[in-house]
Amino acid sequence: MPGSSHIVVAGAGSIGCFVGGLMAAGGHRVTLLGRARILDDIRAQGLHLTDFAGLDVRLPADRLALTEDPAGLTGADVVLVTVKTPATPDMARLIADHAPPVAVVVSLQNGVENADLLRAALPGRDVRAGMVPFNVVPAGPGRWHRASSGDIVIGAGQGGLAGLLSVNGLPVSESPEIAAIQWGKLLMNLNNALNALSGLPLRAQLMDRDWRRLMADQMAEALAVLAAAGIPAKPATPIPLWLTPRLLCLPTFLFARIAARALTIDAEARSSMAHDLMQRRPTEIDSLQGRIIALGARHGVPTPICRAVAGLVRRAESGGPACLGVGEIRAAISGDEGGKAD
Repeated sequence: MPGSSHIVVAGAGSIGCFVGGLMAAGGHRVTLLGRARILDDIRAQGLHLTDFAGLDVRLPADRLALTEDPAGLTGADVVLVTVKTPATPDMARLIADHAPPVAVVVSLQNGVENADLLRAALPGRDVRAGMVPFNVVPAGPGRWHRASSGDIVIGAGQGGLAGLLSVNGLPVSESPEIAAIQWGKLLMNLNNALNALSGLPLRAQLMDRDWRRLMADQMAEALAVLAAAGIPAKPATPIPLWLTPRLLCLPTFLFARIAARALTIDAEARSSMAHDLMQRRPTEIDSLQGRIIALGARHGVPTPICRAVAGLVRRAESGGPACLGVGEIRAAISGDEGGKAD
């Protein structure tokens, strides 16, 4: 695989524009395949990428190929899939129709099922799972801001793909344990829903002990489900997953000191699910809490917290309240008449 390759971002949203933009800045030929509402801003403004650590990259529109036409997949060396989970089957069909069979397909999506969906639709192709630990938020027309820390990990394979994709500001590594790493990310991403329901920035939510205790209870519930299912999970941070619920329950001054060593978050960062609810878009709740609920049902492990949280998010998707307090969510979990989630 050549040092400078044609990389197509299939579904250019927050993650896709940020990752694709940095790869274009790093010398790759990049095509952003996406919707006009996003690409038109880049055509008019160029692409501006910033982050919590002071990154500031500006790319004129002509440094990128911008298209709404799936024929843009033609000639790709690497396809980075960044659509939301419900759109994965449709994107897989477009890749099958337009991308070369030798193109490596990498899922940079939330959840744990997307690589399997892609493999089923793309038999015989090199399809890799991936894990993106950081959060990217829109910061104005054509501008995207990385609001938290962490490096991308993809599944191990031939061809030195991680080295090819690694560019300044965007290290990529490979791991044979990518499935466990994805499950570890899913456990952390369960807080996406709580953050969306809280109406708070992530840092403010994390600095509130009542919210952290709710996060801890939800994570402990999910860990019990994974244990019953025999599914290993590996953290993206140095903190072991089994220890995380205990750390979340510490007094705030102790938690803040420990968390500062493992994760950096901008003061105004919010979860992607929070942005989805604010913009009246469907969320990925079925790929997060929904996966834990389904596994729990299969293995006989109750999941009242995930069920209540999922119900409240679905209610918010339909126009219900999205700024709830911990007490209201606790009431939904316990089944109080005024706060049932299902």
